Amino acid sequence: MEPTNQSTVSEFLLLGLTDDPALQPLIFSLFLSMYLVTVLGNLLIILAVSSDSHLHTPMYFFLCSLSCNDICLSTCIIPKMLLSIQTQDQRITYAACLTQVCFVIVFALLENFFLGVMSYDRYVAICHPLSYRVIMNPASVSF
Repeated sequence: MEPTNQSTVSEFLLLGLTDDPALQPLIFSLFLSMYLVTVLGNLLIILAVSSDSHLHTPMYFFLCSLSCNDICLSTCIIPKMLLSIQTQDQRITYAACLTQVCFVIVFALLENFFLGVMSYDRYVAICHPLSYRVIMNPASVSF
């Protein structure tokens, strides 16, 4: 019987943007600042929509949902990337990679759904302006 290799690899190696150690702090600060601007900007949109009662319309509800989805989508990717840049450990397990990919796909599909619903809202507002309040009224939806 011929001997075979029984070792298995249970993780991936993530390739970074650069191998130059001098650029790592710059890349880290750039991505951290973009992530913080994204999260804070979307939180401000959510806060503005929820605090003003004049903005409690379907379009602003969808915009608030889209902002929440954007926070979740960027939180799926950026923290692991920042951790990898900071610790110089570019390994990720198969389970973590699969989980991250699944969350990214779910939030990307949800974002497409919100954009489709927002476009339908605008279609109804433009093409049927007199019946917009009746069509987009949550009480008129029956299952």
